[in-house]
Amino acid sequence: MTIEIKAPTFPESVQDGTVATWHKQPGEAVSRDELIVDIETDKVVLEVVAPADGAISEIIKGEGDTVLSNEVIALFTEGAAGSEEGAGASAEAAPAAAEAPAAAAPAAAGEKIAMPSAKKMAAEKGVDLAGVEGTGKGGRVLKEDVMKAGTAPAASAPAAAAQVEVAAGERVEKRVPMTRMRKRIAERLLDASQSTAMLTTFNEVNMKPIMDLRKNYKDLFEKTHNGTRLGFMGFFVKAAVEALKRYSAVNASIDGNDIVYHGYQDIGVAVSSPKGLVVPILRNAENMGLADMENNIRDLGVRARDGKLSIDEMTGGTFTITNGGVFGSLLSTPILNPPQTAILGMHKIQERPMAVNGKVEILPMMYLALSYDHRLIDGKEAVGFLVAIKEMIEDPARILLEV
Repeated sequence: MTIEIKAPTFPESVQDGTVATWHKQPGEAVSRDELIVDIETDKVVLEVVAPADGAISEIIKGEGDTVLSNEVIALFTEGAAGSEEGAGASAEAAPAAAEAPAAAAPAAAGEKIAMPSAKKMAAEKGVDLAGVEGTGKGGRVLKEDVMKAGTAPAASAPAAAAQVEVAAGERVEKRVPMTRMRKRIAERLLDASQSTAMLTTFNEVNMKPIMDLRKNYKDLFEKTHNGTRLGFMGFFVKAAVEALKRYSAVNASIDGNDIVYHGYQDIGVAVSSPKGLVVPILRNAENMGLADMENNIRDLGVRARDGKLSIDEMTGGTFTITNGGVFGSLLSTPILNPPQTAILGMHKIQERPMAVNGKVEILPMMYLALSYDHRLIDGKEAVGFLVAIKEMIEDPARILLEV
């Protein structure tokens, strides 16, 4: 029985996708719910799994092709296990009968048959397909074969690698196509810098009160909340929520000639993933306790790095927080995430000598940066918002008392 493999249903905000990687090739045995292909969109990579036990009989959309929502990308034969449709033999016997004559064909013709994914990887890694032994059906070179060929010389033949001579001062370059997600990130960042009146204001915050609070209660907090660790991001999200309630323009967005004021706080937390920067959303953060925030932030961060976020989890948001301090950044000017009108940048905690009541003390300080759209937010509101966050972090009781 032949089944059509279709691209996932894309939400309204996503027009189309690109076939990123075929994990299975025609004729390879596939188990039900096993990953067969990745579809990359502007925001996330979607996984398509096998509908049943069987094998792909035909790939209609190759790697790099653009696909629309629910478009047919391949044909799948249910119950097949490496045999092609109409082979005239049982599913178990067909592969053995078909592979024997087919395996000799490439050798007799003196040529190498490689799958599209194998050719792409060979080009990227600089692997000569003529020297790669194919393990696929009919001697086809698979992606896995290229991966082995690319790593084998370093591990098994160090002497051969030593014979490769590189001219002194030779400058090696590698050109790879930009991923769809990276292109979209670039477009959005460029659009934000060109279409908004972006301005950044700075302040610094004494992190000692929060650090002392965390030190005193982190064990009890973790025990009380079933292993949830007490971090710094939860305090900043909590402070941002309270500050957004006081400064509604910072929580607003511009839609054409209209200003949209949001009566809720959906906080985006920027996370670095292998495929680029993504911003999962903490929805209705105003209704969350500190433990809920920490749990959700950690869960979203882990799934972002694993590429498991859904498009809905990265859509929307009324305000964004980004933390360059985890990479050692001391100061930066974050770029807006349209249509939002402000973004808060956290940075590295650095001990510095500070004047306190006429005396010099060494304190753990952090620079805070608020980038905002000056078309909507005036300097007075932006500075007031940033000072409100500073005061709440330096005196955490203000968060509880909402003062």
